Amino acid sequence: VQLQAYGGGLVQAGGSLRLSCAVSGRTFSTLGMGWFRQAPGKEREFVAAITGSGNSQFHEDSVKGRFTISRDNTKNTVYLQMNSLKPEDTAIYYCAADRDRFLLRPRSSTEYDYWGQGTLVTVSS
Repeated sequence: VQLQAYGGGLVQAGGSLRLSCAVSGRTFSTLGMGWFRQAPGKEREFVAAITGSGNSQFHEDSVKGRFTISRDNTKNTVYLQMNSLKPEDTAIYYCAADRDRFLLRPRSSTEYDYWGQGTLVTVSS
């Protein structure tokens, strides 16, 4: 399974970005998907996740109401719409795939089997 994340960039505080992660190598709807991020000097942390069908989504508390995860199973792509960005959102964002489409532990990085290369998001104040 290959994951290719893109869409990062430099944005001012209050702005928006949409990250995408294209997946190949497995039937996409059988994969649970997640987004994680890692800021400089910090550990990787959970951002959002979505089940294979797209019926259930999970968001970390600090991004609720600002970020939305979604997926298009016809395009083999998962998205992270990020609005009202803050400087503390600056990080490398990684998409991840879980062979369990139901995501028993969506917030745990060890749940996921495959990882993309990451895309950098920088939010200026």
